[in-house]
Amino acid sequence: MNKIEQIFERILWESRLMVVLAVIASIFASLTLVVMGTYDIILIFQELFHAFSDKEVYEQFHKDAITHIISAIDAYLIATVLLIFGIGLYELFVSKIDYAEKETKSSKILVVHSLDQLKDKLAKVIVMVLIVTFFKHAVKYSYEEVLNLLYLGIGIFLIAFAIFLLSKSHKESKEEH
Repeated sequence: MNKIEQIFERILWESRLMVVLAVIASIFASLTLVVMGTYDIILIFQELFHAFSDKEVYEQFHKDAITHIISAIDAYLIATVLLIFGIGLYELFVSKIDYAEKETKSSKILVVHSLDQLKDKLAKVIVMVLIVTFFKHAVKYSYEEVLNLLYLGIGIFLIAFAIFLLSKSHKESKEEH
């Protein structure tokens, strides 16, 4: 019976390697979003030279350019979430990335030692994604009523408060280390 238990436990332990599929999918999804964000920027550059032909064309280009740039930032941030998630899953379930631990030229943002650390890193980037998404919708929205401006002000206050809380938690985590 002991041999069967050992085999079963070995199978259970090795089943953690199925996370590699999630890692690969996250990295490919991240790459896809980086390409999409870059394509948005390329579209802006293609239209840039046509924008100066007429004042109305320029005004429309200005609106479209801001939307595309914010969309690109959004795509890049979500790509970052997926990258951190994929690398974090790999480090937590499969193996430590020795190269990342030894790297001295870059930050250690992708190095993950615990699930709480992964959660904190993802939460910070996700809040940034939400901020950019709010900004994208705020730019598109027309503020015809005073109440709409009040809602915008409340939204900006809540975003500032979220950033304050994130920076406060970042300072506390630095003090712990």
